[in-house]
Amino acid sequence: MDEAGCDPALLANTYRDFDRVNALVSGWRGIYTRYLRPVLREAGAEATVLDIGCGAGDVCRRLAAWAKADGFSPCFVGADPDERAIEYAKGQANPPGTRFYCGTAEQLADKGETFTIVLSNHVLHHLTDSEVTWLCETSTRFAPRLVLHADIHRHPVAYATFPVIGGLFPGTYILPDGLLSIRRSFTPDELRRIAPRNDNRWRVETAFPFRLRLVWTP
Repeated sequence: MDEAGCDPALLANTYRDFDRVNALVSGWRGIYTRYLRPVLREAGAEATVLDIGCGAGDVCRRLAAWAKADGFSPCFVGADPDERAIEYAKGQANPPGTRFYCGTAEQLADKGETFTIVLSNHVLHHLTDSEVTWLCETSTRFAPRLVLHADIHRHPVAYATFPVIGGLFPGTYILPDGLLSIRRSFTPDELRRIAPRNDNRWRVETAFPFRLRLVWTP
């Protein structure tokens, strides 16, 4: 689905169903409760959140809904260099204070923007080892109180069982793209080896089902 010539109908269906897939496997409700909620409470009305590689924007929308239910009103920015994803994201029923930017995190950092929280979902496995290190270093340029990059823990059981979930979404790229993503993903030890060695504030955590979290706190 990352290819420029992929089927536009299948791509649109995939963007549409990302919300349900992430609800099933990505664990963002738990991430919000454990990590984001305390930071948002402390930051108050000035809180801002950057979602790097936001895709269709579903993570931004879910997080914004949970924040609103808790009485918070942070500004969310979703950034992605893929024009197709940003166009789709902008066309959804987005909460007030949410905007989408077609470009890279580095471009936002070069503009001098700052964010209270910097996060990503399923971005790390698209990157080389050196690019993961670069992403970590770029993330901390935003003067955040929390950085959290969530991804897949590469494991044979994850690969063997994902077709059960992927098969629930016919007419999309979710099954083939999901299997490719698992193959490209890191193990916990691999991710620990490539996290910035000159900054011991980075840590790698695991979670069910087959999740990795690369977390930084000041």
